[in-house]
Amino acid sequence: MKVQYGDACLSVQQVYNWTRKFMNGISSVTDSPRPGQAHRAVTPEAIATVEAIVKENHRVTVDEMERNGDCIEK
Repeated sequence: MKVQYGDACLSVQQVYNWTRKFMNGISSVTDSPRPGQAHRAVTPEAIATVEAIVKENHRVTVDEMERNGDCIEK
């Protein structure tokens, strides 16, 4: 497989790790949420608020919206 895929190929040890995880019942390949990870939600209300701010002042920056507390998080 290394010949075909080069560096994009998983190592044998990584294949063993994934096999062990799947045999132990883990069926998802997505990352689990980690402690301290920011929770962000894009809601229709937040989108409408940002659109209104930008329509009012098209030169507003993300930093300005953050300083004013206008529903933007970095």
